[in-house]
Amino acid sequence: MWMSSENFFIYEVFSQKSVNAPFVQQFSLLAPNKEVALSMARENFLRREPCFNLWVVKRDDIFGLPPEERPFLERLDNKSYRETKGYGDLQSRWRHHREQFEEKQKHAGNGS
Repeated sequence: MWMSSENFFIYEVFSQKSVNAPFVQQFSLLAPNKEVALSMARENFLRREPCFNLWVVKRDDIFGLPPEERPFLERLDNKSYRETKGYGDLQSRWRHHREQFEEKQKHAGNGS
């Protein structure tokens, strides 16, 4: 039985290499339903490389921001308190205070 292309949907295939790895988009495929799409993704992808998890998502179900709304993703300038830029020298500051403390302990132990 032949199926027309009107009955097929585009699916996006994402894979995860390990439990801690992010999902990465691998390829797109045409399939009549999600079960066939998953089967095709497993057949085509898993023979190439091992993976921990596989997602198959109908492209029509993926929602993204339209181009006119993307500027709203930029960070606001008044959020600098959330950045960690003030902690870059923390290790050297701790080392300095520890050395001062040890020097005071040494002098206290000598009776000076």
